[in-house]
Amino acid sequence: MRQFFVFARKEFYHIFRDKRTLLILFGMPVVQIVLFGFAITNEIKNAEIAVLDQSRDYYSNRLVQQLQAGSYFKIDQELQSHQAIEAAFREGRIKMVVVIPPKFGESFFHLHKAQVQLLADAGDPNTATTLINYARAIIGNYQQELNGPQAMPLTINTTVRMQYNPALKSVFLFVPGVMTLILLLVSAMMTSITIAREKELGTMEILLVSPLPPAMIVTGKVVPYIVLSFINALVILGMGVWLFGMPIKGSIVLLLLECALFVLTSLGLGILISTVTDKQQTAMMASMMGLLMPTVLLSGFIFPVESMPLPLRLLSNIMPAKWFIIILKDIMLKGSGLREVWPQSLVLCGMTLLFVTISIRKFKIRLS
Repeated sequence: MRQFFVFARKEFYHIFRDKRTLLILFGMPVVQIVLFGFAITNEIKNAEIAVLDQSRDYYSNRLVQQLQAGSYFKIDQELQSHQAIEAAFREGRIKMVVVIPPKFGESFFHLHKAQVQLLADAGDPNTATTLINYARAIIGNYQQELNGPQAMPLTINTTVRMQYNPALKSVFLFVPGVMTLILLLVSAMMTSITIAREKELGTMEILLVSPLPPAMIVTGKVVPYIVLSFINALVILGMGVWLFGMPIKGSIVLLLLECALFVLTSLGLGILISTVTDKQQTAMMASMMGLLMPTVLLSGFIFPVESMPLPLRLLSNIMPAKWFIIILKDIMLKGSGLREVWPQSLVLCGMTLLFVTISIRKFKIRLS
C-alpha cells in the first residue's frame, strides 16, 4: 500500500509541474461557466404535461383536447387533486401542469370569465417560458373559437406560477450543465490522455514490471484526477451559490456523493478510451469529439431532449451526463432526496461498473 501512495504522489507532482494540465483543470471551469451563462431558447415538441381538470364538463374536455391536438404537448398524467401536483413534478417527466377549476364552462358563459392556472417547472427557465407561451396561445385560440361572432367577448384568464425558479434565472439552467460538462471532460479526457501518454512514450511497460499489479497502476494514475475533479465540483458549486444565488434545497451530502459517483463514471469512461488508443492526440480527439459534442447536444444541457427525434432521444439514454443533470436539478432546485434520484443513480452505477469492467479486461489483453 505504501508503494501505491508513493506512485499516486508522483502523479500529483507530474500534474502540478505541467502548466498546460493545470490550465485545463482549473482554467476551463471558470471560462466555461462564464461562456455558457447565456440562455438559448429553442422550439419544444412533445413536452409531457399533466392536467388537473376539476370541472370535467364539455368545455374543459375540449380545452384538454386542444392542448394535445398539436405537436407541442403530450398529456402524461391526469391528476386528481392539488396534492398530486408536487409529486408529479418530482418524478421529473412533467414539465407543466394545467389546472382547470370547477364549473369552468358555467363560469365562462354566465360570468363571462373563466380561470386556467399554468404551473411550469422552471428548473429550465427557457423551456418553462416557451411552454407557457405555447399554452397561452392555444388557450387564446380556444377562447376565440368559443366566442364566435359575439360582440361581447368571453375571456379565459390564465394565471402562471413558475415552480422551483420563480425569477426565471438562467443560471439555474447552466450551473448544473457546466458542472456536468467540466467533470466529464476533465475526468475522462485527462485520464485517457495520461494513460495514452505512458503508452506513447513506452513507459507503460516499465510500470508493468514494477511490483504494482496493472489494476493498481491504473488506479494510482486516476486517483489525482478524482481529487482534482472533486475540487472542480466544489469550485463550480461555490461559484453558483455565492456569485449567482443558485439554491441547494436538498442534502449537500447527497449532492457531493452524487458528484463523486459521476466522477467515477467519467474516470471509467476515460480509462475505457485509453485502452483503445495508443497516442495522446488520438485519446484527446476521441474524448473531445466523442464526449463534448454529444454531451452538449444530447444531455438536455442546452437542447430539450423531448423535442428531439425518437432515435436521438433513445441515444441520449446512454449519455451519463443526461442522468447527472437530472440528479443535480432535482437535488438543488426541488430538494429531492435519494428516494427520488435513486433510478438515475442506479444508471450511473451500472455505467461505472460496465466501463471499469471492460477497461480492465481490455487493458490486460493489450498490455500483458
